Amino acid sequence: MKYKLLVLDIDGTLLDSEGRIAARTKTALLKAQQLGVRIVLASGRPTFGVWPVARELEMDRYGGYILSYNGGQILDACTGEVLFEKRIDPCMIPFLERQAGKHGFPVFTYHGNTIITDSPHNEHVRREAALNGMEIVGVTHFAGAIDFSPCKCMFVGEDAAALDRLGQRLKTHLAGVMDIFPSEDYFLEIVPQSIDKANTLSVLADMLKIGCEEIMAVGDGVCDVTMIQMAGFGVAMGNARISVRRCADYVTGTNDGEGVAAVVESRILATVRPAEIPLEELNARARHALMGHLGIQYTYASESRIEATMPVDERTRQPFGILHGGATLALAETVAGLGSMLLCMPDEVMTGMQVSGNHVSSAHEGDTVRAVATIIHRGRSSHVWDVNVYTSTDKLISSVRVLNSILKK
Repeated sequence: MKYKLLVLDIDGTLLDSEGRIAARTKTALLKAQQLGVRIVLASGRPTFGVWPVARELEMDRYGGYILSYNGGQILDACTGEVLFEKRIDPCMIPFLERQAGKHGFPVFTYHGNTIITDSPHNEHVRREAALNGMEIVGVTHFAGAIDFSPCKCMFVGEDAAALDRLGQRLKTHLAGVMDIFPSEDYFLEIVPQSIDKANTLSVLADMLKIGCEEIMAVGDGVCDVTMIQMAGFGVAMGNARISVRRCADYVTGTNDGEGVAAVVESRILATVRPAEIPLEELNARARHALMGHLGIQYTYASESRIEATMPVDERTRQPFGILHGGATLALAETVAGLGSMLLCMPDEVMTGMQVSGNHVSSAHEGDTVRAVATIIHRGRSSHVWDVNVYTSTDKLISSVRVLNSILKK
């Protein structure tokens, strides 16, 4: 598979203007993960605000990573483990508070599920809290309330030009200590030195031993430019400003036009070949699904044939020690389901419709059965699979027919 990491900005990229992941986009991303692609959510949001999006994409099951605070932190979405972080020295907070007060700008930072600020009623602060599902803690003395090392601090202002002038002065004063940049016309971000999405993504790629050519990155904002440029395939959203689009290898549709789905379907899903599917990784990622609970493991995949094994043990046997017929049908649906998923076009989705099984013999506890699925009909709206299930001695124990319906997204 050409791309092993799919890096997505969230706001303005993955989410539409209503703050939702559209159905077609979600389907494409779930399928990409099922085929072995790991998703990285790279956002300026705090980690707390990224978790709901990661869970909606089932990254806690499939794996993947959260790259939050515009690169200040990396978390493993499966375990919640912090793999990397860089924070601001708390001794710098009084200086930042003085600069904000001197120029009349509210200041805030993030801590756990809260936003700490000297201006709790500011509309931009309130919108940021609502966006991330966080509570606002208003304080009189900002620096006195910060007894921890923040990942970043934010100045807020209505006058973009004044914010920019302050940012330029701070860049000179804090050179070699912190980086300063505008993330919105009304936000000036202060982060530890050398923190941006590309630098932190490089740290993650090194950890995973993945080359830049194996990374696709998609974004819409100025903060996404560095990661778009470092990725093997950098994609700008159709709603991105011209300066961002000029930095990309490819421009997809807008966030309201399901641009993420379009590029994932055309550049990842449409290029997948069954022989390239990492079956070991697919098995590992399914450990929380039914097939994982039953001990089912894929062993072979091609366009016309899928194979998998399943143990006859306490999970799959009847009380009398022989293989349960229901577990056999689940095995048959598992192999036929993967087969249809591989055959679907990028704009199609598969759903199981009918399973009919004949149990002709028995398998006993301690054995391992093998399912072999072959397609006998591949139509525009349906796939029909014959699935034979054998014991380890190649004795046929069940013959199952599975009908899958193929729908346009």
